[in-house]
Amino acid sequence: MFNPFGPVERIPARVWSRMPAKYRRGKRSAWADANRGGELLDCFLEGPSFDRQGRLWLVDVPFGRVFRIDPDGAWELVTEYDGWPNGLKIHRDGRIFICDYRRGLLGLDAASGAVAPVLETVHSESFKGLNDLHFAPNGDLWFTDQGQTGVADPTGRLYRLRAGGALDKLLDCIPSPNGVTLAGSGRHGYVAATRSQQVWRVPLMADGGVSKVGVAIQLSGGTAGPDGIETDAEDGLLVCHLGVGVWRFDARMLPTHLVQPAADETHLTNLAFDPREPRDLYLTASLTGTVQVARMPVPGRPLFAHSPAPGPLLPENMTQGDQ
Repeated sequence: MFNPFGPVERIPARVWSRMPAKYRRGKRSAWADANRGGELLDCFLEGPSFDRQGRLWLVDVPFGRVFRIDPDGAWELVTEYDGWPNGLKIHRDGRIFICDYRRGLLGLDAASGAVAPVLETVHSESFKGLNDLHFAPNGDLWFTDQGQTGVADPTGRLYRLRAGGALDKLLDCIPSPNGVTLAGSGRHGYVAATRSQQVWRVPLMADGGVSKVGVAIQLSGGTAGPDGIETDAEDGLLVCHLGVGVWRFDARMLPTHLVQPAADETHLTNLAFDPREPRDLYLTASLTGTVQVARMPVPGRPLFAHSPAPGPLLPENMTQGDQ
């Protein structure tokens, strides 16, 4: 039996690729004024996601940019638009979805770089500010609506956009919902509540609703709480803890490993397993403009099904079953 008070194995990360100088901005932005105390930023990287060709996609929040990095580490600017993209995920049929803080849920055309709205409002009400997203095996899209919520305003939301088009509001009481993922069984989800330093477990009922939501992990320390999260092949949970590193917790939510960032990076914001080398965990180091990699003891889950999900995620006559 694992001793929860025993030593946690440390795993060093290394820098895999650095943002080229030609893409670094070093200037103020409206996003940084509100969220980083007016810092002059080169970038703020988030939302890593691999495509079938082994290319890593990621976003740059304050400057509305989406990048694609080839397997050899070469960067390409796919698009720059008027928005604050915070999360990016690739559907198993190849479509690219973005959680944009300003504009809602967007779709990205990989060939042209054009972005288009998928879901801008909920019954004409604006989102607070979308953050991150996760595709369930059945094609449902889970996403978080964080905005400026926190312990003094615990009104952040967790949504599920069903593959058939219905939109469910699963929770509306989260202090700063951030990363989101599902357990391998599909019987419960996890959501990072950044400002309360917690990861919540969200049990799913047979009718698709949620009940008895609780705290799976209570963190402390660092410069903030949990950011991006993901499960591995043994139902372990990987948690980006701002100012600390990346924790791995086993299926009982007991800590087993801690990934320590390379260089002087304090913000490892999000993570993605490489589908070609599923033990390699890629990490966005948001402030230094680097992507780091760590070799994990357990591989990640397969990203793609053997065939695309039947039918579109969003039919033309999408219904919104806000619950």
